[in-house]
Amino acid sequence: MNHITPSSASPIDPGLLTQIRQRVADVVVGQHVVVERILIALLTGGHLLLEGVPGLAKTLLVNTVANTIGMRFGRVQFTIDMLPSDVLGSEVLDVSTNSFRVHKGPIFTNLLLADEINRAAPKVQGCLLEAMQERKVTLGKETFTLPAPFLVIATQNPIEQAGTFELPEAQLDRFMICHRLAYPSQEEEKDIYRRQLNMGLKRHAEGGAVPKSAFDLLETDPVCSIEDLVGMMEKVQEVHVSETFTEHVVRMVRRTREHPDLEVGCSPRAGLSLVQAARARAFLHDRDYVVPEDLFSLAEDIVLHRVRLRYEAVARGVQIRDTLEAILQEV
Repeated sequence: MNHITPSSASPIDPGLLTQIRQRVADVVVGQHVVVERILIALLTGGHLLLEGVPGLAKTLLVNTVANTIGMRFGRVQFTIDMLPSDVLGSEVLDVSTNSFRVHKGPIFTNLLLADEINRAAPKVQGCLLEAMQERKVTLGKETFTLPAPFLVIATQNPIEQAGTFELPEAQLDRFMICHRLAYPSQEEEKDIYRRQLNMGLKRHAEGGAVPKSAFDLLETDPVCSIEDLVGMMEKVQEVHVSETFTEHVVRMVRRTREHPDLEVGCSPRAGLSLVQAARARAFLHDRDYVVPEDLFSLAEDIVLHRVRLRYEAVARGVQIRDTLEAILQEV
């Protein structure tokens, strides 16, 4: 794949990005790829699904990024007995005026953390579809526009099946990126233990105390404002995408629909997501043009949650990652 560097592209200032990364690193050990994926989601307005076992600091990481950028942050713990109104809000009868007024739910924020989203029933998962696609919420007869920027970062546990509901294809396709978190390296895990052992106690005014946790390290003063974020989003839109790169993305997406081992291939939304995410990754790596490395680095996180193996392929022991690797080699 060849690329063309446009001479008219605006210069990229990595200063704010360096400060954001450093602030996150002060709280969360490692997870550099996850931080990059979160920043890509922020810079493109895409939604992110984080998949990993409990205890990998998913909630802490999202909270840290929200505080670092100065965004309004909302968190919803999804459970099996939730109702859509617990997320969106509802109409409430005002007895004093004998009329209904709108009570807005936690979705009216800049960054919504949907914790353990697959624990909620399908009707609750489905209530996010309009918000994630159109950035709007309908309550009663009124439609409300959500704050800008708005994105959903959801988490789910891939190994615990009791009391969980698999996300439907329509819901999964709304997520630009689905990143699977890995365990920390041995040295990173040692660093996590050392940090915790050196935190000490958090004393309360009434005389009690509790051991400090990583959440006590969160700083409330942001290093980046929403205006700064919008400025970086504008720079991402200036990143050049060559015709050759676009052709390779189209070829890969269409190949997922034609591959004999795949029952469900990628929609055009997957290709759009890949191109936009590649732009953001180029910006994060101080480039004003995309390169093949962006495609290969992001393909797994953008494609795998959108495709399904045929039953016959599963029975033969085919691995979906191997199928994607073969498609990328053809591209």
